[in-house]
Amino acid sequence: MRAMGDSLARAHGGAVVSARFKLEPEDFEVEEITGFEPSGEGEHAWLQVEKRGANTEWVAARLAEFAGVPGSVVGFAGLKDRHALTRQVFTVQLPGQADPDWSALPVPGVRVLSATRHARKLKRGALRGNRFRIRLREVDGDRGAVPARLDRVATHGVPNYFGEQRFGREGGNLDLARALFAGRRLGRAQRGFALSAARAAIFNAVLDARVATGTWDQPLEGEVWMLDGSHSVFGPEPWNEALAARLAGGDIHPTGPMWGRGELRSEHQARVLERGIADTCADLAKGLEAAGLAQERRALRLPVRGLEWTWEGDDGLLLAFELDPGSFATVVLRELCEWAP
Repeated sequence: MRAMGDSLARAHGGAVVSARFKLEPEDFEVEEITGFEPSGEGEHAWLQVEKRGANTEWVAARLAEFAGVPGSVVGFAGLKDRHALTRQVFTVQLPGQADPDWSALPVPGVRVLSATRHARKLKRGALRGNRFRIRLREVDGDRGAVPARLDRVATHGVPNYFGEQRFGREGGNLDLARALFAGRRLGRAQRGFALSAARAAIFNAVLDARVATGTWDQPLEGEVWMLDGSHSVFGPEPWNEALAARLAGGDIHPTGPMWGRGELRSEHQARVLERGIADTCADLAKGLEAAGLAQERRALRLPVRGLEWTWEGDDGLLLAFELDPGSFATVVLRELCEWAP
């Protein structure tokens, strides 16, 4: 089972260039797109925070300390890469209290860009997407092939693999999952990382098989579909011209399993493939079922929205694009280049 790493099949051919990546945090900029505005009133401080070289949960803890409140009342929509320059929203519940002077937050590499109020705590996943600005350095290879490859990525999207971050350093989160399923007790955070990695491994293996056969963006018999920009699924249903038009227009995407307890929603050819891959990693599949997670679905195709690019000097390439929440910018890069830190 190929679940992570560079061995996963590429959709658009081999890398056309090599590059250096993340030499500085500013080489990887991420900005959340919430899709809604704070209400301007309420008991939660709504903070637009810029962080450099710091992980999200650590910053949330520092905000709680500064405000003199428990960490449990701090909300954020998603975890952001530590080795990056990121701008994301946090909420801090301050019932009956005035805001502290957020500009005086004494945390190196972290600053509050703006503060207002909101009626509710920000929940995980409450995002429309993320905007990325990525600088590749020391680009080497066939520069002439870059425009065509990026045009193809913008037109067709990329396989919606889980990135290496989901599996931890050297796949350590998968090791945790196997230890958990063998009976080891884990803390809440570690258990969450382990279960997420196990699900991601099975999903990536299914997607890898479909990329290898050219069906990651095409239907199999018994396909389950996801509406673009949502988690709503439908099907299976007979293939017809209307579905073909919706697939070609990016309105729907094929899906793969986020493994758990219960019957697969897919049928026929799609179910045979998914069940067969799960059987090759039965320890993970059975462990997820025993942990009580329910079968869910994830889109196999990831649209790359608003892709822009420009050369910087002789060997620099700057990319900018937007992705749906829960997706990984590195799976876009791997369709273009090989990279090293």
